[in-house]
Formats: sequence, C-alpha cells, structure tokens
Amino acid sequence: MKLLVSMISVLLMVSGFRAPDPQEEVTIIIEMEKPVDEFADDLEQRFPRLEVVARYDTLLNAVAVKGTVQDLEKVARIEGVRNQHAVIRYQALAVEEIPFSTHALRDQMSTSYTGKGVKVGVIDTGVDYTHPDLTKNYQGGYDTVDFDEDPMETEGEGATIHGTHVAGVIAADGEMKGMAPDAELYAYRALGPGGMGTSVQVIAALEEAVEEGMDVVNLSLGNDVNGPDWPTTHAVNKAVEMGTVVVVAAGNSGPGAWTVGSPATSTPAITVGASSMNTKVPVLKVPGEKRQINIQTLSGSVPWSLDRKYPVVFAGTGENTLPDVRGHVVLFERGGIPFFEKVLKAYQAGAEAVLIYNHEEGSFSGGLNGGAIPIPAASLTRKEGLWLKENAVAESQWVETVMVPEAEQVAPFSSRGPVTTNWEVKPDLLAPGVAVWSTIPGGYTSLQGTSMAAPHIAGAAALLKEAHPDWTAEDVKRALISTADLMEKEAGTFDPTEQGAGVFDIKEALQPQLLLHSENMTIGKIEGRLERKNLTLTLENVTDTGIEVRFQQPDRKKGETWELPMPFRLDGNETKEVSISLGLNGAFLEDGVQEGYLSFQAGDAFYNVPYMYVNQKSTYDWVSGFEFNQGWPDKGTADYRFHLSDPVDAVTIDFYRAGTMMWAATVVELGEQHAGMVEGEVSTKEAGLAGMYTAVVEVTRTGETDSYAFPVYIEGNP
Repeated sequence: MKLLVSMISVLLMVSGFRAPDPQEEVTIIIEMEKPVDEFADDLEQRFPRLEVVARYDTLLNAVAVKGTVQDLEKVARIEGVRNQHAVIRYQALAVEEIPFSTHALRDQMSTSYTGKGVKVGVIDTGVDYTHPDLTKNYQGGYDTVDFDEDPMETEGEGATIHGTHVAGVIAADGEMKGMAPDAELYAYRALGPGGMGTSVQVIAALEEAVEEGMDVVNLSLGNDVNGPDWPTTHAVNKAVEMGTVVVVAAGNSGPGAWTVGSPATSTPAITVGASSMNTKVPVLKVPGEKRQINIQTLSGSVPWSLDRKYPVVFAGTGENTLPDVRGHVVLFERGGIPFFEKVLKAYQAGAEAVLIYNHEEGSFSGGLNGGAIPIPAASLTRKEGLWLKENAVAESQWVETVMVPEAEQVAPFSSRGPVTTNWEVKPDLLAPGVAVWSTIPGGYTSLQGTSMAAPHIAGAAALLKEAHPDWTAEDVKRALISTADLMEKEAGTFDPTEQGAGVFDIKEALQPQLLLHSENMTIGKIEGRLERKNLTLTLENVTDTGIEVRFQQPDRKKGETWELPMPFRLDGNETKEVSISLGLNGAFLEDGVQEGYLSFQAGDAFYNVPYMYVNQKSTYDWVSGFEFNQGWPDKGTADYRFHLSDPVDAVTIDFYRAGTMMWAATVVELGEQHAGMVEGEVSTKEAGLAGMYTAVVEVTRTGETDSYAFPVYIEGNP
C-alpha cells in the first residue's frame, strides 16, 4: 500500500437535507479493475484538480480520491471503475459508568497463558504509550490521521482516551492487568480529535496492521450501515482471509433489531456484543409514580451520580437561549443542534444534568464530541421523554436518582442483528462491556460500550494464538464460539441476534473438546409457501476420547419441521459432517425474524448452535444507499443507484419540491427487479428539474407497497 503524506479530510458525503455545494471538497473511495498505481496515475493526469489521498492494494483494489463534488462526478465515467463509495464517518463507541475490573476477570481465568509473542493491533484513537501499564508492551504503530509513526492519543482540543482504554483491556501490565498482559501491543490511530475518523483512515490503518503482521486486530469503532457490502467490511473480510484474527465491536445502537453496523457485519470477523455483570445502575423516579426511567449516559459523559432530588425543565431542541436553570435537570428533545451544544448550553445556564429523548420511536446512542463537560448527560426513548414531560415537567415534580441492582444481561445499548442481504446472525459473542475499568492517559477510568467488550475477545484471541500457534483465524473464532455459554433471562434465553453463541469462556476455549464448523448453517430468507433447507454441521472432536452425540428437537414452532441426526459416536480426533433438514410452511409461520438454538449433547457437555431466518418480511428497509448524481459535462442527465434487500415487483421514483412537498415529476418507473444494486440514467432536463427535492422511492412487492424518502439537489440545466 502507498500512502500520500497529506492530511485526509474528515468529510462525509451524506444525504442530509441541504443542497450540496458543487465546489465542496469531499473524499470518496473508488474500486477499480485496473492495477491501483496505473489507475491512480491516469486519474491524476486526466483530472489534475483531483487528489489521490490513499492507495489500497492489500485488502482492496481501490483508491481514495479528494476533490469537489463537481469534479468527482466525472470519475464515474472512467472505464474500469467498479464502485464508488461515500466516505463514512466512524466513531469510537463508549460511555462512562461504574467500574468492572478486567484485572479481576484475568485472575478468575486461572491460566498461565499471557499472550507472549502474539502481536495485537489496536485500530482506534491512538494509544498513550507512555502510560506505565502500557509502555512495556508497546512496540510501535502508525497514524493514518496525521500520517506519521506516532499514534499517540489526541491531546488538547478534542482530546481522546478511547484507544488507551481499549489497549489496557487487551494488554495492560502494571497496576491493572489486561486479558493478555504479555502481548506485543501496536497502535494504529485512525480516529482523530473527538474520536472521529473516516473509512479512508480505517481501511488504511487495517492495511498497515496486516502488512506489519498483526496476529490479532481490534476494531472498537463502527457506523450504522447494516449490510455486508461496505468497503470496510470487504477490507475486514480480506484481512481474515490473509490470516489475521479481526475482532469488531457490534455497535451501541441497541436494543432494536438490524442495528449492527459495518464492519461488524463482516462474516468471518468476530463480532462482539456487550454484556453487563451483576451491578447497580441509576434509574429516575418521580414521587408518587411507580414507573422507573432507565438512564443510558452519552459517550463522553461523566457518570450519572446525582444524590439529590431536582426539578425538571423542558428546553425543546435547545436552539433557543436557555433561561437560568440552576438546580434543575434539563430535558431536551433530540434534533436541532448537536448533543454537545445542548449539554454545553445547559451547563452554562447552571443545570445539574441533561436528559435527551428521541424524536422517533426507540432508543439511541450518542456522544459528546466537543470536549469534557462536568455534568452528566443521558439518552431516553421518545416514550420515556414524553412521560417525563407529562409527569415531571407539567406537574412541577422533582426527579430522584435511585441505584437499583441489575442482573447479568445483554446490555441495552448493544447493537443487535441480523444482517440484511445475507441474513446472518450477528453478534457472534458477548463479553463484559458495561462499566469496564481500564487505562486512560494519566490514569484510569471506567467506560461502557461494545468498544469495551471487543478488546476482551481480542485479548482472549491472543491467549489462544499463544496456546495454539498453528491455529488459523477461523480456528480461533471457532473455539470461542463453540465454548461460549448462553446467557439466560427470566423467560428462557436471550435470542441469537442479541447474544450470538453467548458469553465467551476462555478457560474452555483454550482446551476445547469439540469444535463446531457451523458456516453452512445459514438458512436465509423464506419466500415461498413450502420450503426445505438442507444444512450441514461439522463436528470436530479434538480429544483422544470418543463421545456419544445426541441431538435434541428445538421447541416446537408452528410451520417448522426439523429432521436431525440419530445418535452417533464421534471417535477421538474424528471430524464428522452431519446433515440437518428444516421444513418450513410459510402459511403457519409468523412473518419476520425466526430464531433459536439447535442443541445437542456430546459426552457430558451441551452445545448450542444459533439459527435464524427471515420469513417473508421484517422491519428492515427494502431500499438503502440511494444516490442521484448529475452527469458531467451534460447536467441534463443524472445517474441513480440504490440497493434492494429483496426482489420487488415494481419501483417508482417521484420527486417532490423540498419545503412544499408538491409533486414535481416521476423520474423512474421500473418493473420487476432482483435484490442487489439497481442503477440507471434519467433526463432531468426533460422534466425541468432544478433545485432541492425529496426523492420518494416507492417499491411494490407481493402486493405490498413501501416508500423511502431521500434528499436530492439538482443544479440548473444549461
């Protein structure tokens, strides 16, 4: 890989509701068929105003190109261009809270393995390699934000702590002990001030890590692209193929389904969700009301530790000047201005704490990416926020913070699967991610997030590589998944798309008795009335002792019929492939995600294989990734493209004038379309289109219609 020694703009091509300036500079990633150097040199000669800021030839055959929107429009017409991708912004994933000790977990493992001789790369915000708990193991790295060999955490404005915290969980060796305290630690700074970075920087860092021979790479970062086809996911896939164990945080957008984002959508990567240990958590109570409001602090917030009762004042979205709110908790609605500005305004007006409720259904995770503010800030669902407005604000009631015990569970913020298009179960595993105590520049603190869960698995992978140096990346993942323990709840277990195979068990993974090859257990999407899925599961006995294997019928569900193997003996060191058949009758099955565990007993041990399929339809979006790009130099035409998660019977794209939402034109009418990318060209001149519009993509499938709105700007035709 070749990196040009220049700053990569931290820009994101977004479909926000504003007209893009044709002279605005942005960065895109272009995948091509030609050799990278040949394409890049040709591009710079033909378009001197465009700058190739990164070349990828290890994990992708691609370049990152910076230029104006107007100039970049020309690139699509170059022969050999396969795909163009917007540069997505990535963010570190963490929230501050009450401490859980990885050091104590290390003591409970009772293993002599320490990760000695194993190279672990941390792709993150950098690492404070001068920290006394990290300096011994730090071996080097690279900075793809500033393009130098000094991957130190950001200091000063926009200072970060995230990467140092992640590194401590993996390999601290001092006052605290990480999972693998003798591992060789490398840092790759891909996220800059405020913990933000782009796919350009993340892919560049991953290429550096692979080329420098990392055995394990940790990616505690993410975005909200729920699909397997984003460039960062492709890069992770290639890294695993080349032998690197890649561990990725699932994301902090739970508890809703379909919230896991790239690169956690990578099939071969180990995607990690967060579990919480038995602990106490803060909740809000209003006097005289039975209801309790759960508090989820924002990333970068100080802990929620209020010990008095406070009145609540509502301040809208925070765009107006706040009155004196000394001694109050300020309640905001999400939207209008960034979270940081809301909290800063409240702090400057004297507030004790801030609550922000969602402007749509469900929960959300957010971060304070502008610096430290000494008051806590937390997110609420829309339902919780409106309830507080009615019962606390309108009634002039006070709110009280109460610490309540919480049993071990999947953390509410932990992103859930499945993944669209390939319909796979994610996350793969759970690890502690709530209030994890670890290193930060100048000391220690506790943070929570799937960012804290992932390094537990990265550290565990280092132990496995030390214990079994001949194991491949697939072997490491297989050992961790095969020996995980399902997390129980009051009514059974958490679902596969919440916890995958369960909570990792490093003691069992180091010396497994049986390894499960479950790659061919993906069932997919069910379209017909009657379908039969033939699946295979391979069992590998890695001991010298034979065992008896007995499968158990899953809980009976209408519309499902399982045909499972009869009991059989698996000899010592024998590998056996078994056939499993699933008959499905769509007339009796409920629509949506159907999931569970296929269980069997092997010797004295019980094993659980997650399964999942989508029947007919679910809550995921049928249309995503809509783009509408004007031609060059002929501005009277435009290229459109979007992704379909399912085949559809018809597609219509109508344009409505922004603001008035008056219909302007129907620009696309298509018949039957397959799942995947749909693209074409239209004339904007004939329709007389110019200005800001909302493009409404309407799709019809099996008699049902759904529509999706996207902002579009069309420059006036010549």
